[in-house]
Amino acid sequence: MSTDRDPLAVEDASAPSPEEAAPAGTGEPGDAASPAAPADDTGAGTDGDGREAEDGPREERSPQEQPAPAAEAGAGAGAGTPAPGGGSRSAAAEALAAAVRAVESGERPAASFFTGPSGGRRAAGAPAPGSGASPRPERAAAPAPTAAAAPAPPRPALHISAEGLDGVRQVLTAGGAPETLAGQVVGVLGEQAAETLRDDPWQLLAVPGVRPEQADGFARALLGPECGPGDERRGQALVGWLLERAALAGHTVLEASVLRTALGKQSVPEPDEALQSALAEGSVLVFQEALETPGAARPEPDGSEAEVPVRLLLGLDRYAMAEESLADGLARLISTLGAEPAPAAAEAEAVAGGGGDGQEAGADSGADSPTDSGPASPEADPGTGSGAAPDWEAAAAAAPSPSAGELIRAVASSGLVTHSGGEAARAEPLALVLAARALGLRACAAAHTEDGKRRLVALGDPDAVTVTGLLSGQEGPGRDAEGALALDVLAVLDAPQLDVETAAMLVESLTDGTRLVLSGDPGVLWSAGPGRVFADVVAARACPAVVSRTPDAGPIGELVSGIGVGELTTVDAPGKEVVIVPVRDAGEAVHRTVQLVADSVPRAIGVPAEHTQVITPGHGGAVGTRALNAALKERLNPGPGRFGGFDPGDRIAYVPAPGRMVPGTVVSADAAGLRLDCAGRPVVVPPEQVGGTVRHGWAVTAHQAAGTRWPAAVVVLPGDAAQELTRAWIYTAFSRGERHLSVVHGVDQALPRAVAEIPAKERTTRLRSLLRAPQSEA
Repeated sequence: MSTDRDPLAVEDASAPSPEEAAPAGTGEPGDAASPAAPADDTGAGTDGDGREAEDGPREERSPQEQPAPAAEAGAGAGAGTPAPGGGSRSAAAEALAAAVRAVESGERPAASFFTGPSGGRRAAGAPAPGSGASPRPERAAAPAPTAAAAPAPPRPALHISAEGLDGVRQVLTAGGAPETLAGQVVGVLGEQAAETLRDDPWQLLAVPGVRPEQADGFARALLGPECGPGDERRGQALVGWLLERAALAGHTVLEASVLRTALGKQSVPEPDEALQSALAEGSVLVFQEALETPGAARPEPDGSEAEVPVRLLLGLDRYAMAEESLADGLARLISTLGAEPAPAAAEAEAVAGGGGDGQEAGADSGADSPTDSGPASPEADPGTGSGAAPDWEAAAAAAPSPSAGELIRAVASSGLVTHSGGEAARAEPLALVLAARALGLRACAAAHTEDGKRRLVALGDPDAVTVTGLLSGQEGPGRDAEGALALDVLAVLDAPQLDVETAAMLVESLTDGTRLVLSGDPGVLWSAGPGRVFADVVAARACPAVVSRTPDAGPIGELVSGIGVGELTTVDAPGKEVVIVPVRDAGEAVHRTVQLVADSVPRAIGVPAEHTQVITPGHGGAVGTRALNAALKERLNPGPGRFGGFDPGDRIAYVPAPGRMVPGTVVSADAAGLRLDCAGRPVVVPPEQVGGTVRHGWAVTAHQAAGTRWPAAVVVLPGDAAQELTRAWIYTAFSRGERHLSVVHGVDQALPRAVAEIPAKERTTRLRSLLRAPQSEA
């Protein structure tokens, strides 16, 4: 069993870089982030509810080395040592720091410092949800997106001048860091990386995989006696590093108090001063957010409204502004057509994940729930470009199921609709897309993965696309003269897998009048990148929320539906659709897993080994993906690994873009790179990118498996992963098998306890409050 850990710790096992990498020597490509808040990096090996420690090298990964002892961090100067070279702080920094301290201590109200809405800053002119604001009079052309289609072409190698590399190598050597980091350093810090590191050695923390202890040792070697834990440069770098770690864990922002605590654990003597400096630099933004309290605020005796308690949040501009851009874009879509916000608070909370951060969406797709939508609009449809109004009511009446009809009616009157349901419910947004096309509208269904697209094609839509393919222009209808997607209706399936940056790019690509449906199973793990977009949109209740009444059939569907509502039940499986295999230790777990994949499932179920997927919580340990893949390769495709550890016929997991895993097999290798077959598509991965984007794929984690299904799944639950399990992880893993599920069970009562008591791990985000704030002001 794993030991108790600091609940604020981002563990090595659960925090790769945004490009699917992790700290030195700990990562695999293609995972999502652990949702723990950042502090010390401890622990080992599971993906739990989020992104997981990785282990393979990549172009941005530091070499495999052990960090220096934490006690050495910042040694050599006492607390309060003046920051050398820091200079005096700006008045703006002092004022921001005063705001943080005064508001949180209760000394002064937030309104005395901030004038924006409690939900945070909103771009000028952005319409509010439900406000009835008119659409934007003019829409700027959307920039060409850079998202890669799946599977995407290999990422181009970074071109670095020899002079720049030599200078960086010299600085790294002087600081005791390995020269092999030079390429990564230049890639992150640019051609002037050598000068940057000499001026501020802690900028080394910007390189994925470098840890504070390592950066401290590097700084001591370069700066000598003037290096200390209170150095202003160190504090600024640590603030950025902690927020980057938080983003890897799924957060878009962190509470100021959490950051101060984390800075204290990194031996920063004055955390407030470190926050001041980071805010003054402009790379970190501060927001206030109203705390939700039961009932409305009571007026003061003089008739004025009582001060609403708030919390202060800090975030990197990249993610904070992406979240605001997303909120503005969703507000624009809602205001264009109008919307009836979902009136049933309890129902929306049950679908979206409850009241606060960390509460997870339920997965009861069979719940009998009414549609939270208004009546179909009789007016002309903005997307048709004509005065004729589409007959949405007739389309709804002809829908193949009642839930599909409800969805069509909701879309008729709203620019944004959420739709929740399991695998069987995927037919409902597809029915909407087909009905919209029959009405003369440009409509498209987009899935998260190639397998999701395949399943849509199988349901009857040969024009289905992936989200990344749609954004890149390699799939779908293309863009209009203004750069917007040429669509009137877009249904995004697997919406829980949308991170804030992808979602913001997608919404910005939609023109006024486009109808957007976010559809998905709310019980699955959240996105690999920062945010919990789908859960936040549903919880905000700013638009109609349709909950499917179409249940997933069969023993696996019954089992997973129960898990979604916190119940682990025994199901009747006469055809051995669900099999539990108890094990006592790690060795037996590996042995039984290999036996199931290679012999039992093919013989008893008729599913060959190449169509059976193993899913386990972590990469490391005796029953992690590495150990299982080694055992499965030895049994199923033994070989010397002559192509960078791979042989023809090896099953692989290819990661063409962050948070997205494409299954495939190795075909061959030559000077151009490793040649793969990914769902019938040939892919060539250059030699220098193989270590960071390709790994063996007989066994993967649940986050890697999200969005993909196989005929059979073998879920391995080793005893040392017991405390990492959540309901969302179990729901995701158990729902990956279409015909058969085997559970290699070694966690005893931890399994039912996780299903009943641990919905998901927390993520701190702002999207929900950004969407709710205009409603509360109206």
